[in-house]
Amino acid sequence: MRVLIVDDEHLARALLREYLAGEPEVEIVGECANGFEAVKAIGELDPDLVFLDIQMPKLDGFEVVELAGAKPHYVFATAYDQFALRAFEVHAIDYLLKPFGRERLAQALAHARSRLAPAHVPAQAQALEAVVREAARRQGHLERILIKDGARVHVVAAETVDYIEAQDDYVQVHAGGKSWLKHGRLSELETQLDPQVFIRIHRSYLVNAGSIARIEPSSKDNYCAVLKDGARLPISRSGYARVRELMR
Repeated sequence: MRVLIVDDEHLARALLREYLAGEPEVEIVGECANGFEAVKAIGELDPDLVFLDIQMPKLDGFEVVELAGAKPHYVFATAYDQFALRAFEVHAIDYLLKPFGRERLAQALAHARSRLAPAHVPAQAQALEAVVREAARRQGHLERILIKDGARVHVVAAETVDYIEAQDDYVQVHAGGKSWLKHGRLSELETQLDPQVFIRIHRSYLVNAGSIARIEPSSKDNYCAVLKDGARLPISRSGYARVRELMR
């Protein structure tokens, strides 16, 4: 099993390296101290399993998974349990809460081996499910949006986004007079962004409430949102009710 260790803390990497040294058929192919290094290393080293911290500089663990893809299996190793629900959603095979010991690590490796086995039957690890249940109510909201543009990655702070528009299998993110095309669905971003800030005003539009200058009629029974930059976006009937509720 080819393993990559990703953690911004040197001591955490050293401890995990020490634990893994005693495990049979495990080869450590590399170590990374931040998310950008991790994305590059996953593409170049093609590991089977990545032990991945979540809170790191430059890119966090979830952003690494988004950019690097789901080809390797991931075990999140973190001191915070509030991220477990998102770990479950990106199909992490385990979630190690620091500090963990050799026995707990051995369980995570057993889960990984079962996933890598040819006769694998998909199943979530019991330890991950338990943490997910405990952490579900403490799930945080997306603070930045990653957009791949060829070999480049744009990191857009969620608070700077004016609105997001659905375009088939893509969404167009508009922020500060610029726009980027990102693969994904509007409904996915809607569940990840703060609902107290972003309003689904129409099946094709998700809008930052702080970017709305005014609401005005567009016809007898229809309304539109006029944004501070002058953009005019249609509002559905259900969207109008959401806008009125949030902007009271």
